[in-house]
Amino acid sequence: QVQLVESGGGLVQPGGSLRVSCAASGRFFTDNGRFFSANPMAWYRQAPGKQREMVAGITSGGGTNYPDSVKGRFTISRDNAKNTVYLQMNNLRPEDTAVYYCWIGGSLSNWGQGIQVTVSS
Repeated sequence: QVQLVESGGGLVQPGGSLRVSCAASGRFFTDNGRFFSANPMAWYRQAPGKQREMVAGITSGGGTNYPDSVKGRFTISRDNAKNTVYLQMNNLRPEDTAVYYCWIGGSLSNWGQGIQVTVSS
């Protein structure tokens, strides 16, 4: 019923920036974004050998939350008309290297397939 497709990952040098996107689609995701806007969204990441952790969340009302590890460096935002959530990552560090996953909450809770972000010189 819902598909989440991430894009924008890749290789970046330490101190660099990257923006990843996640587009939602399916029978409920109309052009006006009404259904999308009613659901919380989040970005998680999972590094090799580590548990998946949340790095940014955004409520239906636009409230955001971040763990201390990324606070001040990462920014989550949403464009409801495009059924899309973004994660802007600045001042990236090697420890940010991971597969990043998009998540949608609510009645159709689901995960994206993940996208690799590698921070290395």
